[in-house]
Amino acid sequence: MKSVIHSSLAAVENPEDYEARSNIMWTATWALNTLISRGKSTDWMVHMLGQSVGAYTDATHGMTLAAVSLPYYRYIMPYGKNKFVRFAKEVWGVNAEGKTDDQVAEEGLLKMEEWMKKLGVSMNISELGATEDMIDGIADGTVILNGGYKVLTKDDVKKILRESL
Repeated sequence: MKSVIHSSLAAVENPEDYEARSNIMWTATWALNTLISRGKSTDWMVHMLGQSVGAYTDATHGMTLAAVSLPYYRYIMPYGKNKFVRFAKEVWGVNAEGKTDDQVAEEGLLKMEEWMKKLGVSMNISELGATEDMIDGIADGTVILNGGYKVLTKDDVKKILRESL
């Protein structure tokens, strides 16, 4: 993730930076080849949310992931707080001294949000063309996966999608 952060900022600054772009592709390959998931539970639910949004908006998968990720992570954070705290400290360099786990985890997500804004990605699904009228259909089209920190219900999916508007 640190490589993605570094390389993505470099690629935005200089779109012709071959090394930055190739590092992004290399890290994406490792993130998606499932080798790093061996021996642990993984959470792909954010992808299911993004895919369903894409079916209604014709937005790319990356755009839909960006638009639903922060509301999704905030929703599941109480169920996997230790991982969110670790993410904040290890990836974003959040200093935990004198802070609660909730504060550390939220600070990590705020830093992630700042990074996403620097990249210029879509921060909500309404930017992609989704409307309140589409929420029920998007939720119905969302495949609910087992695993992760919390198995979502259709009502959970609707709440996350509304927060994503």
